[in-house]
Amino acid sequence: MRVRYRAAQAALFAVLAAGAQARADDIIVFGTVAAKSALEQIAPAFERDTHHKLLLHIATTGELAADIAKGAHFDVALLTQAALDDLIKQGKLDAAGKLDVARVGVGVAVAKGVAPPAIGNAEQFRQALLAAKSITYTAQGATGPTMKKIFERFGISDAMQAKTVIAKGMTAPQAVAAGQAEMGFTQVSEILDAPAAQLAGPLPAELQVYSTFSAALAVETKSKAAAQAFVAALKTPAAKAILTARGLQPF
Repeated sequence: MRVRYRAAQAALFAVLAAGAQARADDIIVFGTVAAKSALEQIAPAFERDTHHKLLLHIATTGELAADIAKGAHFDVALLTQAALDDLIKQGKLDAAGKLDVARVGVGVAVAKGVAPPAIGNAEQFRQALLAAKSITYTAQGATGPTMKKIFERFGISDAMQAKTVIAKGMTAPQAVAAGQAEMGFTQVSEILDAPAAQLAGPLPAELQVYSTFSAALAVETKSKAAAQAFVAALKTPAAKAILTARGLQPF
């Protein structure tokens, strides 16, 4: 009897395991560059615990939003709050279950090994900008407009425009690491992801501007339960610890 019971139990477990595997889904996640390394670190534990497979598609928020607007197939989007809300209005994302994941501020990147400039307050930052021979940021995203407003506030727009190199085909930290500019500006998390660049520091508190990143499900996802499970995983203590370590501030 005991042998038959154990055999039946083993068979039941095999059926349950097969059923769990059958329910496992591939989840396409559109993630902004600012959350790249955090998502890559969150993915393995989620896949292990749920048996779902995450397919990460990383690009700028602008690029991803454009793809979604054109009808790209995906299950979850992690984008800036403004872009996410716009896509909800377009009927591309489901407002139900939307999650504000984290926020991140703008940072200053310099090449690895270079002594970082003093940027602890607004006046120090202004002096560092004027002393730099060249600066860079990308054409897409919110950092460029943020920096231009700061230049206007300081009354140095013309001086900064003359030494601005727009990063093309790479992030601002990568452009700095490649020697294209002395100082680059982008979100703190992106700077921490660039091994050949270093974070000189965030913008001074009186100048800092934060971007909020939120997650939501695609209206047309065919893997709703799995997609919801991934969004829920972004709220766990383990995920929040990873977000914090990568320069994001979880809510």
